Amino acid sequence: MSDYTVKIQPEKVAAINALKEEFGGVDNFIFTDYRGLTVEQISELRGKLKESGSTYKVVKNRFAKIALKELDKPEVGDMLVGPTAVVVSGDEASSAAKELFAFAKDTPVEIKGGLIGSDVFDKSQMEAFSKLPSKQELIAKLLGTMNAPIQNFVYVLNAVPEKFVRTLQAVADSKE
Repeated sequence: MSDYTVKIQPEKVAAINALKEEFGGVDNFIFTDYRGLTVEQISELRGKLKESGSTYKVVKNRFAKIALKELDKPEVGDMLVGPTAVVVSGDEASSAAKELFAFAKDTPVEIKGGLIGSDVFDKSQMEAFSKLPSKQELIAKLLGTMNAPIQNFVYVLNAVPEKFVRTLQAVADSKE
């Protein structure tokens, strides 16, 4: 019997390495089925996602599986079936998910699921995730909550002289 040797094509290795490089510094991925989208719609979606610091990339499923496996990411093989495009998002995955779900209301794009950090989410969990406030919104709410007692204290301190001035004005108006 002859020995069976596997010939690995350098173009495929380069494509996998390019995906690994793109996926390497990122922990958040949202997988979609892009069937039915026109080129204009994909360009529009890419523009909206770029504003939130994300990219939208059509990937070859086998290459994406290999790249994610070599980066020690959790198994997402069930989401990498059929035509697949991946939203690669940095820290603000919730804003990318919000944009994607808003875009999906008017177009035939279908969200398959996502990989957020080390957690694998299905479509319904991704929809719930998209409804959560973003990191910036949470920080703003926290600062507003921390600022409220000080602001109310200033209002109380300001109320005493303000009431005194109004009382003096009322007395002056009544004597005229």
